[in-house]
Amino acid sequence: MAQAQYFSELIVKVAQSRDKAAFVELFDHFAPRLKGYLMKQGADDALAEEIAQDVMVTLWRKAELFDPKKSSASTWLYRIARNRRIDRLRRQKTAELDPEEPALQPTPLPDVSDEMDARLREERVRAALSQLPEEQREVVRLAFFIGQSHSEIADDTGLPLGTVKSRIRLAFGRLRQLIEADEAVDVD
Repeated sequence: MAQAQYFSELIVKVAQSRDKAAFVELFDHFAPRLKGYLMKQGADDALAEEIAQDVMVTLWRKAELFDPKKSSASTWLYRIARNRRIDRLRRQKTAELDPEEPALQPTPLPDVSDEMDARLREERVRAALSQLPEEQREVVRLAFFIGQSHSEIADDTGLPLGTVKSRIRLAFGRLRQLIEADEAVDVD
């Protein structure tokens, strides 16, 4: 049984019967990893520990919201951790708003010609994407539109990590060829 599937089944056990042994196993595996992830995202040790604990409490209380058909256990838990970190940053920033902050100033209207060029490029890139083989298009979608890491893609699809990386590399090579051959796209 793949590790991703095993952890998903443990969450289902917690959801269905509040299985404490399953929760302890999930906690022991994920809590330190979540803390490390949060520290890499810029949280200090205490905050990372607090958010990781909060994520694990959420797992215990809301395990029934996990759908193994939609994501792996790790994807679900890391997404909760990421969202909790963002919520903390937003609350912190709200208390410290500076009205002169450049980010709070209105943005100038975009140049219409630049906007038209961007739309044309986007259409041509989408057309090039549609010409990729389905297996390459899917890993590109998961990596760049959904935002999954190569490891998460491998877990979710059941593909070896090397295959995921190869498909992305092949897709980029093919996209480059298609876009460079497209006369409607200015590649400057």
